[in-house]
Amino acid sequence: MRNLKITLQYDGTNYVGWQRQAAGVSIQGLLEEALARIEGGRVTVHGAGRTDAGVHALAQVATVGLEAGIDPPALARALNAVLPPDVRVLSVQGVEPQFHARFSAVGKVYEYRIVNAPMVSAFLYRYVWHVAQPLDVGAMREGSALLIGTHDFAAFQGARSAVDSTARVVRAIEWEDGGGNDRPLVMRIEAQGFLRHMVRNITGTLVEVGAGRWPPSRVADILASRDRTQAGPTAPAQGLFLVRVDY
Repeated sequence: MRNLKITLQYDGTNYVGWQRQAAGVSIQGLLEEALARIEGGRVTVHGAGRTDAGVHALAQVATVGLEAGIDPPALARALNAVLPPDVRVLSVQGVEPQFHARFSAVGKVYEYRIVNAPMVSAFLYRYVWHVAQPLDVGAMREGSALLIGTHDFAAFQGARSAVDSTARVVRAIEWEDGGGNDRPLVMRIEAQGFLRHMVRNITGTLVEVGAGRWPPSRVADILASRDRTQAGPTAPAQGLFLVRVDY
């Protein structure tokens, strides 16, 4: 049996997220169904991370074991022929038997996109958070700097998460200025790993800072509190993109 690494992108608008659910269509389910046609039997796909409902991916990574002898480029073409057009396989490649999409990962990069303007383009609204109130990006950068490094991110963890540790290493947070209704303000965050809803909760907190409701220094107090109720709101799912998984 070959171990294959699949890199894919998807528009998460119409899906319940990466992981199979009791109800609704998932990216994992679609990929497993497509692969089962080629394998001639049930397969299990392992993803690098469980993106939530409505979250998008520019380069999600999955691994699967297959006995079918189809070569990787042909497999990519075959998958794209049956997957819906908002889910695309970018590449398929053979990898070592021990390689695992999730457990071999050493870091991830996400982007969160905000349109900070009175209106949002009709061609962008599915992929951004529309914040009409003017934001002070300088203050948001100042608050972001307090999150760099190794910290306990319990205050930014989504509810009902079950993890052994809430400590994470954030390597970088960068902001790309946007302008107008068709140029998003983009936060790019790189970390060794993320808690559930961590990026969206960080974004919601930094928007509170940018709107002037909190000073940048409050970010450090929120971290120290380890209390989710002290942080800002959870930013909407549609503005979040998984950009890259590092190995």
